[in-house]
Amino acid sequence: MMKALACIKPGYFEYRQMNDIDWKPGTTLLRIKRVGVCGTDLHAFEGTQPFFNYPRILGHELAAEIVKTDAQGFSENETVTFIPYFSCGKCVACKKGKTNCCAHIQVCGVHIDGGMAEYFSVPSGLLLHAHNLTMDELALVEPFSVGAHAVRRAEIGENDFALIVGAGPIGLATAEMARIAGAKTIIADTNERRLKFCSGQLGMQHIVNPASANIIEYLHSLTQGAMPDAVFDATGNLKAINNAFQYIAHAGKYILVGLQKEEIRFSHPEFHKREATLMSSRNATKEDFLHVMDCMSKKKVNAGLYITHRIKFDEVKTRFADLLDPANAVIKAVIDMQ
Repeated sequence: MMKALACIKPGYFEYRQMNDIDWKPGTTLLRIKRVGVCGTDLHAFEGTQPFFNYPRILGHELAAEIVKTDAQGFSENETVTFIPYFSCGKCVACKKGKTNCCAHIQVCGVHIDGGMAEYFSVPSGLLLHAHNLTMDELALVEPFSVGAHAVRRAEIGENDFALIVGAGPIGLATAEMARIAGAKTIIADTNERRLKFCSGQLGMQHIVNPASANIIEYLHSLTQGAMPDAVFDATGNLKAINNAFQYIAHAGKYILVGLQKEEIRFSHPEFHKREATLMSSRNATKEDFLHVMDCMSKKKVNAGLYITHRIKFDEVKTRFADLLDPANAVIKAVIDMQ
């Protein structure tokens, strides 16, 4: 028997004893060592995740050890991570190489049970070698890959201005990957503690609180009137998403990384005259994962700076709600499984 933690309904977890997983050819049985807590997990706990049903075992930001595999080039006890998006390989998106938005995608911890359990089985083709990354780094590869994919979608280049709205983990990952791409990054958030984290621990220069400053004037001054070449929403907040349409430069791009349930609204003439581009960015591809892992191995990304809270697996049920409390100033929480 193995222990797993299931979100039974919004606001409630339950530990479950489950049957051991039988190994099957073409799959890899993993012993989970770290689980990163992401916005999807928090929204599922809140009951605000749109692609979700209950009960569900959460967890898709994972670091693990191989228990059994038939994957060529991998071995037992090897440290790995994996791509947590199970795609069909046959739909129009998959045929274009965009497995991240497969028409029949199953994301671990969202559409199917995830890795907040002692053991987990995955298709062997999704495994990624650790390449000397630590367990903590491996647990953060997925969220940074989401940011890397959004930046790649935006096609930003050297000296472009990139505004990231939302200083949560995905927003910060997007900002980090935009910086690596050569952009001048700007962070906007209404949470002063997060902004202090950005300027203090992360050393970011351009930060703004739209609740206490005129963000349009700030952006106009910083960009010498041009406004940001790319605007990324990482809030999943309807008001923030709608407001950010006015921040886009002429010929600029607006990339929706965050997700919410309602309809967005914007001025068609204002959007049209800019010949602006609106796009979504969902999940990530293997290319993004490998890029992030390369950046981590070359120390372009210091994943440890982002981990502000740790929880033992046995404590998650009682402590998970604390991660939603703004007073606790959580940036990134990691669950130590063993």
